[in-house]
Amino acid sequence: MLKIYGIKNCSSMKKAFDLLTEQGLSYEFHDYKKQGIDAETIKTWLDALGQDVVLNKKGTTWRKLTTEEQENALANENNLITTLTTHTSLIKRPVLQTATGFIAGFDEAAYRELKD
Repeated sequence: MLKIYGIKNCSSMKKAFDLLTEQGLSYEFHDYKKQGIDAETIKTWLDALGQDVVLNKKGTTWRKLTTEEQENALANENNLITTLTTHTSLIKRPVLQTATGFIAGFDEAAYRELKD
């Protein structure tokens, strides 16, 4: 079964939910705003996808961090993991866990390939 991570009120999440449902794919939703997210899961994402994919630097949450906080987050992986567990809005949404890996961000073509 697929597992999708994110927050409920997000346009990218809505697109992902709608497309998964349209394709008849079952999924489990993990709302990390309500349920939180553990460091081990974030480490797995970073290992699989890389920092540049997992960390959303385009959002307002990143811009609201001070330069010192941004530099601290980027100093090493442990700092980044701590920052992402504290500021979950910095995680690219959605993160979809499949049988073969992860997809970060809504990628319609990649989601459609799940049906094949």
